[in-house]
Amino acid sequence: MELRQLRYFIKVIECGSMSRAAAELGVVTSALSQQISRLESELSTRLLIRTATGTTLTDAGMAFLRQAQLTLRHADDAVLAARSARLSGHVSVGLAPTTSSVLAVPFMDAMRARYPDVRVRLVESLSGHLVTMLNARQLDLAIVFQAEAAQRWSVQRLLDERLFLIAAPTLPDLPGPGPVSLRETARLPLILPSRSHGLRALLNDAFARLRVEPRIAAEVDGLAALMALVRAGHGATLQPGAAATHGAGSKLRTWQIRERQPTRTNMLASLSDDELSPAALAARVLLTQTVARLVREEAWPGARLHKL
Repeated sequence: MELRQLRYFIKVIECGSMSRAAAELGVVTSALSQQISRLESELSTRLLIRTATGTTLTDAGMAFLRQAQLTLRHADDAVLAARSARLSGHVSVGLAPTTSSVLAVPFMDAMRARYPDVRVRLVESLSGHLVTMLNARQLDLAIVFQAEAAQRWSVQRLLDERLFLIAAPTLPDLPGPGPVSLRETARLPLILPSRSHGLRALLNDAFARLRVEPRIAAEVDGLAALMALVRAGHGATLQPGAAATHGAGSKLRTWQIRERQPTRTNMLASLSDDELSPAALAARVLLTQTVARLVREEAWPGARLHKL
């Protein structure tokens, strides 16, 4: 039984007919009738008598009406109590640029809707810098790609990201449709992060295993500048799928890397639970839920959730 069904039932009684109640509720009459029928089926009794001139209550409906009204009053009181004591405070969250490009707006939207009195400080930086800020207690939580330097952290594996070849369609010698091998990408002029970047280390190891020397056209550590150069046709790049959403609408082409490896693991790292405020604990839960929703809705290209 849902509160919505109780509200619908009471509105029908107030209006005296299905059609008038449907109009006030902003739903079609058939949908309203279906909800009332489901309610009656769940209770295994008839609540309303439908006639050509309107609806009237059965004896069971009269008894149920009083309790339904009381239930809704209690529910409304609970909402008011929750709003009057809703969560407040602040939380600082760190995201790497590629992660931020797909997650920042949905997460902030969710925080505003769920916890409007919590002030969020969002920091975008390289994963290694986020690790340093966590250890310095300058962040409450962050999504990072390595946790070897953890100091009393709480760490949860969120998802693995497949890598993609991303390029402007005007770049010469691009492969045909379908997945490409990592060896094939090494022939293209590549724009990659510098060697201090975790993704570059991951790619260097993968190329070394293949005994292939990639053709590096430029090294750029800023995602915005890197993707701008790719869009301008200066070279291709190898990035997680989230990077392809940066500057959406720029008509970039993407190819999934055929090999299962390398993949990049996203981990949610936070200070220990006893160091986190209620606002930070709530934000950590909501961040996890937002990530899971984006992956389920296929809004995070190439991402696969870790089983909890």
